[in-house]
Amino acid sequence: MNEDQVKGVGEKVKGKINEGVGKMTDDPAQEAKGDAQQVAGEARKEVGDAKEDLKDAADRADDTPTSAP
Repeated sequence: MNEDQVKGVGEKVKGKINEGVGKMTDDPAQEAKGDAQQVAGEARKEVGDAKEDLKDAADRADDTPTSAP
């Protein structure tokens, strides 16, 4: 798990909390902030997922034996 994945999940959690607080306090602005944080968190997590996939693919390519001519 890389930094973007961790921070993305953290941002999603903060967003869920803000959304819940907004609903409980009947504060649409807080609720909207939470929704936006969740979207941003998911986007950052997906960037991290893509980076991780690229890293894994590069690692597999490095491990693939090459045939000598």
